[in-house]
Amino acid sequence: MQIQAGATAIDGGTAARATFGADTERVADTERVSVQSVQALLDAICEDSETAQQISAVLAQEDLDPATTLALEDSALRAQATVTRLRRHHHEASALFSSARELVELRDTDVLLRRLLQRAHDLTGTDITYLAERDTATGELFIRAGLGLVTSAFHGVRVPPGKGLAALVAQTRSAHTTNRYTEDAGLDHDSFVDAIVAGEDIVAMAGVPMLLGDQAVGVLVAASRAPRSFSTDEINLLATFADHAAVVLQNSRLMDRARASAKETGVALAQLTAYTAAMERAASLHTELTAAVLHGGSVEDVAGILHAALDRGVLVADQRGGPLVTCGSPWPCGDPETTPNLIPAVDESRRSGRLVSVPGGPAVVAVMAGDSLLGSVAVALDGGELDPLDQRSVERAAQIIALLTLQQEAVAEAEERVRGALVSDVLEVDSVHRRELLLRARSRGVRIAELRTPVVVVVAPEHRRAALRAANAVAEGTLSGEHAGVLAVLVPTEPPLHAAHAVRSRIRQVVPGPVLVVAGPAGAPETLLERFEMAQRCSRLLVGLDRCDAATSTDGFSPYLAMFGSGREDLAAYIHHTVGKVMDWDRERGTDLMLTLREFVEANASPTRTARSLGLHTNTVLQRLDRISALLGPDWRDPEPLFRVSVAVRLYRLSQQVGVSLP
Repeated sequence: MQIQAGATAIDGGTAARATFGADTERVADTERVSVQSVQALLDAICEDSETAQQISAVLAQEDLDPATTLALEDSALRAQATVTRLRRHHHEASALFSSARELVELRDTDVLLRRLLQRAHDLTGTDITYLAERDTATGELFIRAGLGLVTSAFHGVRVPPGKGLAALVAQTRSAHTTNRYTEDAGLDHDSFVDAIVAGEDIVAMAGVPMLLGDQAVGVLVAASRAPRSFSTDEINLLATFADHAAVVLQNSRLMDRARASAKETGVALAQLTAYTAAMERAASLHTELTAAVLHGGSVEDVAGILHAALDRGVLVADQRGGPLVTCGSPWPCGDPETTPNLIPAVDESRRSGRLVSVPGGPAVVAVMAGDSLLGSVAVALDGGELDPLDQRSVERAAQIIALLTLQQEAVAEAEERVRGALVSDVLEVDSVHRRELLLRARSRGVRIAELRTPVVVVVAPEHRRAALRAANAVAEGTLSGEHAGVLAVLVPTEPPLHAAHAVRSRIRQVVPGPVLVVAGPAGAPETLLERFEMAQRCSRLLVGLDRCDAATSTDGFSPYLAMFGSGREDLAAYIHHTVGKVMDWDRERGTDLMLTLREFVEANASPTRTARSLGLHTNTVLQRLDRISALLGPDWRDPEPLFRVSVAVRLYRLSQQVGVSLP
């Protein structure tokens, strides 16, 4: 509806005087009206009230014929109606201008709609005025604001499409009125909607659409609790306010979209900033990891780089979950209640090749080389979940660790082959190549002249490599490797039993299964092979006796080795090892302590019976036994050593009886 600004400038009194003057000219020739009466008529016309009686009273004072009086009264009433209509138009135009100004100045949608509704309510003079907005998704109407409502049912009600007058207005996008709503057969009634209308005692209604282009965004409704007809001017006035309300709703929606768009833009900007920072961090981390590989870095270097880049705790563990390197947060991986929680995650990562989060714990990725598990990398999540780029960085670090591990494995394997060959050469060296061997051994920190005790290690095949690496760290100058199908460890440690326990203690730190360690007799490097083979035979004997998890020396098993050895060399070695010092004493001094020792054994260790069989005094026998104790040690008469001595003496006697010359 267009607003004619010039209408507000029309003065009601001037218009009335012009109208009245034109009418009085027609009676000027026949009748005259006094100036006082004309003034009274004009005042009555300009009053905003019912003036018919006042006009009749003023004209009754004049001496006019009835026809003239009637003509003047009719002219005055028409002038008064014109003044009233112009005054109402002035008020409507003022209200519309105020609404237009508020559309520019105010931003609160609810305030704007309520003020528009209030002005429409005041100007139309209806009992109820409300505004219903259309839901674009469902087509339903819901009450956005209302005045004059006395029940709560209207608030929040949703009117189905096409039901009732308001829905008809929205559907047809044109104004509709009804004098009696409940009796209007042209409307599609709904029992629910009719009940709400009846609750407000609404009788007459007028509704106009709130249009934006061809779309109805809502409906403005004026209702009365008594029968009433709505004029064209009232419908046009409602339509104007409806247009303003549509603009308000449109602006509100545009502002909502703008705010949502701004919020989405802010979120996208924050995400882009975070992503850019993550990209830069990932690129920097990749560069550092690459540099670590190219410069021969270690697993410790990779863990430190990852910890610095992510600012989170980092743990590198071995195949069994044992900690190798820890950076940042404390990791109770040795705790049996914590370590098993990582195993399922490592298995899942092993299958997927991706980082896996442990419920209530870190994120874990397996370190793989083909199908082989080399270990795992765990990153603490106490700072929140890792973003995708950081997850890829952890996975890349695991690949770098796998590469470094393979490099270290290759170097270690090559070193093991070299040291294994060196072990074989040390055991079987001849004088021609001895100088070259000494130089090779010294280049690896091994002094052959200091290798005193040969040790044989028996472990499961899958643990041999770990056992060899652990054995090299038993003592400085230790040499280990494979020889003749067994693990050989040559250590500068004696006595043999101490060496056996030292080797086993070190290997048990890395090998979970049984570990059998047998140390041969200590001696000069020239006899290492002989003593190593003795330890090897002893290890076979112990395995045959089902003793696969122990640390021992060959001393306690000499009789068994002699009995189950491979020839007279074993017998000679056993005899010389057990009673050789007594034999040497007799040979050097021309004595016969071996005879005394033999008779002592035959007499069941009785000095008296020994003296009787030799025809000597008991004191003489005791003196000889003291000399033997000085040669064999003070405990040789204990049950186990005496058994070994008895076997050696009997074997020596047997060799003399059959004429066998022992080497």
